[in-house]
Amino acid sequence: MHEPAAHPSGHAKLGAVLRVTSGNFLEQFDFFLFGFYATYISRAFFPTSSEFASLMLTFAVFGAGFLMRPLGAIVLGSYVARIGRRPGLIVTLGIMACGTVLIAFVPDYQQIGLAAPLLVLIGRLLQGFSAGVELGGVSVYLSEIATPGHKGFYTSWQSASQQVAIVFAAAIGYGIQHWLSPEQIAAWGWRVPFFIGCLIIPLIFVLRGSLQETEAFLARSHKPSLREIFSIIALNWRTVVAGMFLVSLTTTLFYFITVYTPTFGRKVLHLSEEDSLIVTLCVGLSNFCWLPVGGALSDRIGRKPVLLTVAVLALLTAYPAMAWLASSPSFIRLLTVLLWFSCCFGMYNGAMVAALTEVMPVYVRTVGFSLAFSLATAIFGGLTPAVSTALVEMTGSKSSPAYWLLFAAISACIATLVLFRASRHHAERG
Repeated sequence: MHEPAAHPSGHAKLGAVLRVTSGNFLEQFDFFLFGFYATYISRAFFPTSSEFASLMLTFAVFGAGFLMRPLGAIVLGSYVARIGRRPGLIVTLGIMACGTVLIAFVPDYQQIGLAAPLLVLIGRLLQGFSAGVELGGVSVYLSEIATPGHKGFYTSWQSASQQVAIVFAAAIGYGIQHWLSPEQIAAWGWRVPFFIGCLIIPLIFVLRGSLQETEAFLARSHKPSLREIFSIIALNWRTVVAGMFLVSLTTTLFYFITVYTPTFGRKVLHLSEEDSLIVTLCVGLSNFCWLPVGGALSDRIGRKPVLLTVAVLALLTAYPAMAWLASSPSFIRLLTVLLWFSCCFGMYNGAMVAALTEVMPVYVRTVGFSLAFSLATAIFGGLTPAVSTALVEMTGSKSSPAYWLLFAAISACIATLVLFRASRHHAERG
């Protein structure tokens, strides 16, 4: 028997937003920690004679989790499309929690040998599998409970919840830098934030367990079978691929300014860990502010103008900004450049999430959104730390990660034009 339809208003609707986005908090909290403590994780689980090789192995495992996202999008997305948003989101949280606990408690390479990196890889694969539908499921849920004319504003809180996690993780990291010595951090201190993440899991289960099903889902008389879902996705593969490139700028910017920033600041720019953490904390706060602005602006003037404007600005400014930063690295310059990229990310993503939910066929909205987002995250976002590290190593230029950002910006511009042209044609024929 289905849950009763939700009719949230006022505080009840705010509560629904907080409950559904709580899983996003956990996901990004752990993803950010893996990126920030990549240097320590590489020493603990992937020791080699070369620090660069160890770091690349760590980022490769980080990226492997993203390669599982498309599979999770298809498998779990189909499950959500058939049985409902609420139970599907609880299942994804359970899988994500297993990956989090595994990474937090795995002994290091010196204690259990090759089993250590293998277990870390399994943990990342579990996290990636669950995350494949987490963002899509949450975004669709928010779009379906949104009040008329405010879908962009509502869906922007999917990403905004992740920024709270980044700020929280950066604050914990900053505290650990002051309370523990470098030797203590390398030995066991880097695990403390992961343990904190494990302690948060029961609370998030309680919050998400009280979700109600959306009226839009309950109103449907037909629930598509697995075969129907695959057929609809196959017929709309062009939309999914274009959606993937639409998301490319979001994922590349996001993982550059959050996950990769601590490593970039320490290893490439040779700034202190405290400087990198403070910058990351400021970026998280900036993202949190810009995301709802971008969503609300797209509600008022349309998704396409916001998406195209921001993508073109990113295209024109990415390399000059990175070259300026690389010419004389400092805390102020790193903060300035990353706050600009944060503005681009927040404004673009605020409009993009709503746009992606709107272009997907209604019966496979969660699967289509999740698949497009997961493919973009696997190809663009998840590989951003590894690609950026490799570009710096190969070119010897501190500004070379800008080339990856330029590629994402060009992809986003083309995808926006293609998707909105296609949607206009569908509207004219309808």
